Amino acid sequence: MRNATSSSKSVIPASAAILAAILLISGTAAAQSAPDTENGRYTLSPAADGFLRLDTRTGAMSTCMNSNAGWACYAVPDERAAMDAEIGRLQADNARLKAELAARGPAAAGKTEDALPKADSLKKPEPKVAEGERKIEIPLPSDRDMDRMMSFLEKAWRRLIEMANRVQRDFNGGRI
Repeated sequence: MRNATSSSKSVIPASAAILAAILLISGTAAAQSAPDTENGRYTLSPAADGFLRLDTRTGAMSTCMNSNAGWACYAVPDERAAMDAEIGRLQADNARLKAELAARGPAAAGKTEDALPKADSLKKPEPKVAEGERKIEIPLPSDRDMDRMMSFLEKAWRRLIEMANRVQRDFNGGRI
């Protein structure tokens, strides 16, 4: 009995020493693994190939990847800045063109600012309607138009009959 109690007394200080060592090691590991974020300036988010880093002061984004040479961060192109630059360029171009147009002076005599009406030579003239009388006239198709329509219908009918005959022959021949 004495052996059991003496060995249990020596196990308690050993386990306490191991527990203290583990706590010290984990505390120093946690202190070493904390990144230097410069008072929260950068925010890191996991991405497919590494991390996405946001600079909270400037709003700049960059992707950070681990390559053979070590960790490297590359700036992400800012589409908003590119669009703002393009809008500025177009506004300046528009102002320049307006100034050139104003420098040309007034329009030449005889010219008008109103758009000219478009004339359609293929459009049939509208039927004449007497004042107070509302009458709609629908022109009938010409003989040529009727012949074209009849020719089309004949071809379509013949094709339909030929197709029906082929189906019937295939059915009678045992193919279907």
